[in-house]
Amino acid sequence: MADLADGESTEMRGSGTKPYVLRNTGGVYSCTCPAWRNQSTPIERRTCKHLRKLRGGDAERLRLGVDSLGSALVKRKLLTASGDSDEGGPPLLLAHNWDNFTDPTDWWMSEKLDGVRAYWDGKQFLSRQGNVFHAPDWFVAQLPEVILDGELWIGRKQFQQTVSVVRRHDKSDAWKEVRYLVFDAPAHQGTFEERLGFLAATLPKCKGRKPVASLLEHSRCKGLEHLQRELARVEKIAGEGLMLRQPGSLYEAGRSITLLKIKTFHDAEAVVRGHQPGKGKFKGTLGALVVELPDGTGFSVGTGFSDTERADPPSIGSWITFRYQELSDSGVPRFLRSSALQSDHRQRRECLLVVAEITGSRHRRINCVLPPIDSLSP
Repeated sequence: MADLADGESTEMRGSGTKPYVLRNTGGVYSCTCPAWRNQSTPIERRTCKHLRKLRGGDAERLRLGVDSLGSALVKRKLLTASGDSDEGGPPLLLAHNWDNFTDPTDWWMSEKLDGVRAYWDGKQFLSRQGNVFHAPDWFVAQLPEVILDGELWIGRKQFQQTVSVVRRHDKSDAWKEVRYLVFDAPAHQGTFEERLGFLAATLPKCKGRKPVASLLEHSRCKGLEHLQRELARVEKIAGEGLMLRQPGSLYEAGRSITLLKIKTFHDAEAVVRGHQPGKGKFKGTLGALVVELPDGTGFSVGTGFSDTERADPPSIGSWITFRYQELSDSGVPRFLRSSALQSDHRQRRECLLVVAEITGSRHRRINCVLPPIDSLSP
């Protein structure tokens, strides 16, 4: 058995003509094989037969914090996406996407952190799925014995590094880089403003050194222009976006319209290299498109397609436009939220682009015209 050092990669021959590339990026292991890429679980929870062959089954079980990679329970955890609530996890408040119409005036704004959501039950940290984060004793000793909701965070654009630290089981010194930014007190029965006051009085103050836990800064929104300025400011310093919290709201488990998230998405083009069959309700139609960016980076897109488009997908060699929030360290688009199908352009100099923008449960279609296809990079 072998392993990869941080930043190292290796190739392994698969069933296709091109070998698969296995990487270790800050403790997050990845593989370019379809089995790894097409899992709908977070990247740090994915594995595949190539990683198990390289590292060994025991090493992969330890990394994922599971007892048996072959059990039905583990397969569900590794291969299915989370819904509005995570079975077996703590009762967390979850956000809706801002609908672009709700007046944000007087709502509380805070930066949307690119960290790892963590529920402190007074004794230990739990993930959204109910898994334990093994923080060192010196870290947890500084936290109060009250229930807290927040994120374990190292810094902006440090998501993969944060994941690699908090998922370790050895309580390593790497936790010295981690802070717990607290934004709510789930067990407190008061309004949001009262909970903020409770947190300010409860979280420990440390003189002469940076505390392991601190209250996330919130400010009142003065209106739409203020919101736009703050979003631009946060994105300029590499922040992920904003969160909006309704004044006077209570803490409730599940997805709530009292908590809204705002993120800017980017559009990009990719060429279709293959079709993956659908499963479940999409059986017999398109499941996902295997696509490639102009720089050669490959991945799959499986959202935003209508039933008609799934029944008659774009041909291999045609182009799609997709929407994403950011790129991973290896250049793969993260947080895909929609896709857009461009009709076959071989017989047309100019073509119609149809974008299916997904905002919560709302769908909005936007039509625009692309430049002549000859101007697009192959």
